[in-house]
Amino acid sequence: MAHRTTSKPLEKVVVNVGVGKLRNQPQFDEKVLPDVMQELALITGQKPAPRQTAKAVASFKTREGDIVGLQVTLRGKRAHAFLEKIVRLVLPRVKDFRGVDPKNVDEGGNLNLGFREQYVFPEINMEKSRIHFGLQVTVVPAARNRARALELYHSLGVPFKRDANIRMHANDANKIE
Repeated sequence: MAHRTTSKPLEKVVVNVGVGKLRNQPQFDEKVLPDVMQELALITGQKPAPRQTAKAVASFKTREGDIVGLQVTLRGKRAHAFLEKIVRLVLPRVKDFRGVDPKNVDEGGNLNLGFREQYVFPEINMEKSRIHFGLQVTVVPAARNRARALELYHSLGVPFKRDANIRMHANDANKIE
């Protein structure tokens, strides 16, 4: 019987953009938010879903129902293609990139990557873009085990930091079930 991770190694890839600080810009609802949605759709190939506040928080100057983020969930072939794009095209374009820290993989095997700006993605033209935003990418494997997930990410070509590689395998070798 084939193991679950060999038939479907990735469950999903979730891309989040927080727009809380962008809310202060003039014409947020008319110009800024549609621009962020359009650029996120270009990056992911899928229309983003807005995330709203559940209740008003005075210290954050938000009201109930305000849009504070955008989220895209990619599954199947789109998730694999997006991760491959990150590994082959995006990470090499990140300034001073020296590898993904193995600490970015949590105990459940989720790989978390943060990008300070959207310009590292090849679909975004820096001269034409009118806004600046960062985004968070979470890769969720089918195997909910850190050691197996690290093996999967290595097989998919995720470049981990070299010096951390040794510690990573020494600590996780005995955790594989």
